[in-house]
Amino acid sequence: MTLLDQPILEVEGVTKRYGDRIAIDDIRFDLWPGEVLAVVGESGSGKTTLLNCVSARLKPDAGRVHFRTRHEGVVDIYDLSEASRRLLARTDWGYVHQNPADGLRMDVSAGANVGERLMALGERHYGRIRREALSWMTRVEMQEDRIDDSPATFSGGMRQRLQIARNLVTQPRLVFMDEPTSGLDVSVQARLLDLLRTLTRQLHLASIIVTHDLAVARLLAHRMIVMKGGRIVEEGLTDQVLDDPQHPYTQLLVSSVLQP
Repeated sequence: MTLLDQPILEVEGVTKRYGDRIAIDDIRFDLWPGEVLAVVGESGSGKTTLLNCVSARLKPDAGRVHFRTRHEGVVDIYDLSEASRRLLARTDWGYVHQNPADGLRMDVSAGANVGERLMALGERHYGRIRREALSWMTRVEMQEDRIDDSPATFSGGMRQRLQIARNLVTQPRLVFMDEPTSGLDVSVQARLLDLLRTLTRQLHLASIIVTHDLAVARLLAHRMIVMKGGRIVEEGLTDQVLDDPQHPYTQLLVSSVLQP
């Protein structure tokens, strides 16, 4: 059995409470190498809380999250030291925020934003860091002559492209995305979605994408999870769930999109 025949991520019974309120309850799923999984649902359904728990940004009250590392086999991310989790987040994982300013250092140049993650891997040669930053800016369709510009001078779409380059420069195997195209103009959103679809396929990236937009899920995701009230109410292949929804809540979501 090869690594491609085994899940890269296994989520088992993850639960998170805020006082008496259960934000997510007994969430279970696997994610496979190269697979894009969409988590959809209305505001308050628990999808962002789930993403934060699975990506070690928020500790759950119960459950386990196992990740298959490159060299150490399967680890429970919450058994790792804080330093080990931070290193994992800067190297083998990526996290694309809805607001790109949350995922960028706005006080340094575009090139420094991309190169910073390489330095987390021990790279110190300025020339190599700059060349790699230029290469990734080109891959996300940014102009090379903007490498020394501050992200504060970029549009929202360009900031999101820079955030993607910053995340992918270390060649992570798992990327978390929280509403990555929300708030962008329709034309900008379409180009960014096309870029994300191309990159996830070319790089064979495993990814979990949280979205309220079913069109985004259909375009990017192989499989999807539908959440309501902190629980999974339906899951399956994306086209199957959207074309033949079984749960009344999923049917309502799909029908609301189809209405004129």
